[in-house]
Amino acid sequence: MTTTRDLRDDPLDDFVRRVVDIDGVAKTVYVTGTGPAVVLMPEMPGISPDVARFGRWLRDAGLTVHLPSLFGVDGAYPSADAGERVLRRACVSAEFRAFAGGGTSPVASWLRGLARLAHTECGGPGVGAVGLCFTGNFALTMTLEPAVIAPVVNHPSLPLDDPAGLEIGAEDAAAVAARVARDGLKVLAYRFDDDTWCTGQRFAAYRALLGDAFDGRVLSAGTARTDPPPFFRDVVGCAHSVVTAHLVDQDGHPTARARDEIVAFLTETLA
Repeated sequence: MTTTRDLRDDPLDDFVRRVVDIDGVAKTVYVTGTGPAVVLMPEMPGISPDVARFGRWLRDAGLTVHLPSLFGVDGAYPSADAGERVLRRACVSAEFRAFAGGGTSPVASWLRGLARLAHTECGGPGVGAVGLCFTGNFALTMTLEPAVIAPVVNHPSLPLDDPAGLEIGAEDAAAVAARVARDGLKVLAYRFDDDTWCTGQRFAAYRALLGDAFDGRVLSAGTARTDPPPFFRDVVGCAHSVVTAHLVDQDGHPTARARDEIVAFLTETLA
């Protein structure tokens, strides 16, 4: 049994709203917590209350969360139609490479700059990067920034038209593989077993690129929450968001264990 989902918007009033300029490009970033930094990227269609809740769990574990606004309405649960419009706009935006052959999304460079800034401000051995859905693979390409030492790739959905593809250019892929091997990084990843947006073929491609450094974990779709918000119910249409929209917040539940594993990975790596 799960509780009835609360679809009220989140005011995000326990986050500090900052405007961060990286190389002349300014974006809103919501910051909360103390301790080593984690860049938590929103999933499509934006910084939902579920994404903010995950950020609070990271904060409460002793981390400083940097949550950049990349698309959508911050703090909102949009309707299915509104969420689909956000997705369509992102697919044609110059910042993202949503389809096969597009290479690495340009916004990854801005996110690496945010990680550098967060590391300077927060200190510690390095920065964590958590990608979700549309931003899932960004956590991997962010490892081209030396400060990023704890990447978490959650149900990466890009490229949308190639289930076996990775949203990364060939040169960047080679550089990421070299960095991961050289510095002994671990790449933690999650998906549901029948996810049509993030398939087993995609996880196999990560394994081919990264070898044993890729720790891809797969949950049964039958464990997903059955009453996701409208965008996930009507547009996504399958079990997809392991630690946000489809998480069941009950002790011992597989999705809650996945959340706890991510928190432990970040806190242990960044300690």
